[in-house]
Amino acid sequence: MERDRDAVIAALTLPYSNRPTEGVNTKTKQIAHQMHGRASFTLLRHRILLDSGTLRHHRM
Repeated sequence: MERDRDAVIAALTLPYSNRPTEGVNTKTKQIAHQMHGRASFTLLRHRILLDSGTLRHHRM
C-alpha cells in the first residue's frame, strides 16, 4: 500500500478520470460478447466502430 501512496493521493485529489475510457471498453466487450461465434473479425470491427461513432454523436 505504501508503494502506491502517491497514486492513491493523486486519484483522490486530481480532477481527472478514466471513466469515459472505461465506458468505451465496457461497451466494446459487450458487443464482442454478443457477436462471439457469429461473425468474422471484420464485422465485429465494423460494429464496434459504428457504435463508437453513435456514442460520440449522442454526447455532443
